[in-house]
Amino acid sequence: MIVLQQLINGISLGSIYALIALGYTMVYGIVLLINFAHGDILMVGAYTAFFVLGAIGAGPVGMLAAFLVSGIICASFGITIERLAYRPLRSSPRLNSLITAIAVSLILENGARVLPFIGPNPRQFPRPPVSNIVLGEGLSISNIQLIVIVFSAFLMLVLNLLINYTKRGKAMRAVSFDMNAASLMGISVNGIISFTFALGSVLAASGGVLYASAYPQVNPLMGMMPGLKAFVAAVLGGIGSVPGAMLGGFILGIAETMTKGFISSQYSDAISFGILIIVLLIRPTGILGKKLRIKV
Repeated sequence: MIVLQQLINGISLGSIYALIALGYTMVYGIVLLINFAHGDILMVGAYTAFFVLGAIGAGPVGMLAAFLVSGIICASFGITIERLAYRPLRSSPRLNSLITAIAVSLILENGARVLPFIGPNPRQFPRPPVSNIVLGEGLSISNIQLIVIVFSAFLMLVLNLLINYTKRGKAMRAVSFDMNAASLMGISVNGIISFTFALGSVLAASGGVLYASAYPQVNPLMGMMPGLKAFVAAVLGGIGSVPGAMLGGFILGIAETMTKGFISSQYSDAISFGILIIVLLIRPTGILGKKLRIKV
């Protein structure tokens, strides 16, 4: 039963990692950029939800409003960051964009710390009252975990339908495959890239609300570690692969909770980043990643 309980905990945590990893993998698949500011978009979403729930209350209406408002705010952040920071460097070496992504991350973190209505100190995140649903002897799932798993699965399903069965999704896949050819076919490349950043930011916002609900505390640096672990999940599954990001998130979440449950919570971060090193040594493309052949 202990194994099953930790498995439930791992699926709940892995759902959040998967949502955040999807933003990483979509942006990388389109513009080959590792957006290290993505984890801080999670922080922006969590703080937006914090203020919305503080004003409305942590009931069903308040939670829906928190998801909606945080999604809109974070989508705006994503579009603005892409337009001002990344688009001017699109034809520059990738190292320039990578350094810029780190700079944007630092700006968001330290900018939040100096804002008078946020500040550097942690705050308690309002969330619905926690209740446990007993599934068996020694086995239960909380209502918060159930919300995290169900809502994450819903968002992943919607994303899959959008990418595979809509005109905008086909355009995203075309730009990912060949940006120049997509432009010649009449696709607005800039528009698709902005849409991708907005979509990834909405997923990060949702992940931020769910993460803060599961671990009810917000602070300006809260997105750093989940963002890094989501990046590990994206690499583990195969960065650039949407199913790979989902798979990597669940594997990482389960591995982390199993480590906490059966070894020690002090080793959970080490296990996560150890998995990254092992994957890069054994299969650099990830579980579902594909090798790219470059003709010369």
